[in-house]
Formats: sequence, structure tokens, C-alpha cells
Amino acid sequence: MRQLASIFLTVLIISSCNTGKKIERTETKTEMNNTEAEWIYLFDGTSTEGWRAYNGSELPRGWVIKDGALTFDTEYRLEADRKGGKDIIYGLEEFENFELYLEWKIPEGGNSGIFYHLKEGYETLSEVAPEYQLLDDLKWEELNHAKLEDWQKTAADYAMYTPDESKKQVKPAGEWNTSRIRFTPERVEHWFNGQKVLEFVPWSDDWYDRKGKGKWKDAPDYGKFKSGYIGLQDHDSPLWFKNIKIKKL
Repeated sequence: MRQLASIFLTVLIISSCNTGKKIERTETKTEMNNTEAEWIYLFDGTSTEGWRAYNGSELPRGWVIKDGALTFDTEYRLEADRKGGKDIIYGLEEFENFELYLEWKIPEGGNSGIFYHLKEGYETLSEVAPEYQLLDDLKWEELNHAKLEDWQKTAADYAMYTPDESKKQVKPAGEWNTSRIRFTPERVEHWFNGQKVLEFVPWSDDWYDRKGKGKWKDAPDYGKFKSGYIGLQDHDSPLWFKNIKIKKL
């Protein structure tokens, strides 16, 4: 009887170990399928493949890789470029419904933006595509001697919807931030440093009302496209981006 009990215990331990291994493999595979396997890296720190000028065929002067970051280095800028406008797009694919994630930092007084559903053939990105605003909220007014509207601050849907300032975790210029845009026709979400700070319904009555009364009232094609390129804005300040990735929804 003692020998039978010993055999039974051994079998039970082996069975438990095998069961545990099977669960562990399933969870790991599921996690992989639900996370990294779904993401498309637009910039992984090693190559600028796919990136080019808006309305152009090559990457503009000044956009380089430094320390694993896609950088707009103003040391490479020509004097004629000092008004910005060296905007870039990821030109290999257009995206419709998506979740976009990236990390970024800017200097004191810095200004940039993330664009989506972008089409080429226009003079500026902003007249056609929605913009997730990037700005040095803490120092911009002081350095530029001007007052900011809430719709001009970081994480705003520029000139359309303002973020919840009470949920924003604003960092000093020069520190890395994270931003996430989640777009579907039912809802757009803006995330900033791990917090959802804004959501709205695109092409709703409220959306059209804001467009018709605001900055884009004379821009007939603003926001009308359902798919397009991802773009980054040169607004005449150094910029750093890394871990740019997108997931189709």
C-alpha cells in the first residue's frame, strides 16, 4: 500500500508539472499574438526606410538617426529652412482605423505635431489632416511672448478639441513623453504619458460644428479623408521620436 501511494504521488506531481508547462506556453503565445505581433514598426531606431518629405521623394535635410531616435537636427538646417516646413510622412502605407504609439521629446519652446489620414498635394499638413499637438506647455508662452489657447497645447486635437488638463502629466522640455492615438469612426482617443486626456466622435454634428466655426472653416478638405499617411511636423525646433509603431483596428 505504501508503495502504491508513492507511485500515485509521483504520477500526480508529473501531471501537475506538465499541466503547468502547457498553461505557461499558451499564455505566452496569446500574449505575443495580442501585443507585438499586431504592431507595425514605422521606426525602430535603426532605419528611416519608408520616411520621406511631405510632397517629396526623399527625407529632408536635417532628419537623421541619433542614439536610436528619429531626430530633426537643426545643426544640419540651411538658413533658408528656418521657417520650418520640413514635414515628413511614412509613405509606404496609408492607414484607416488604427492605434498609433510613439515616444517623443522637444526642447524648451518646442513645437511639433502628429498627423494622420494625411493626403499629399496640399500646401500644409494642417489644412487637410487632424493633428495631435506636441508643444512645450511649460515654457512656450514665456519664450514666445504669446498666450496659448487650450486647443494649442500638448495632446489637443489641434484647433478642434482640448485635452483634460487635470489628467495631463506634463514633463519639462527635454524629457521623453509617450503619446497614443486610437482612431475608429465611433471614437477617437488621445493618450498622453499613460493617461487618456481626450476623446471625441469624428464626423459627428459636434465635429462639423467646430470645423465650420473655427480655424478650419475655410479649409474644405480638412479631416474629410477616412484613410491616409502618418506625418510628423517640422515647426522649426529640434525634435526627437522613437518607438513609432501602429496597430490596425
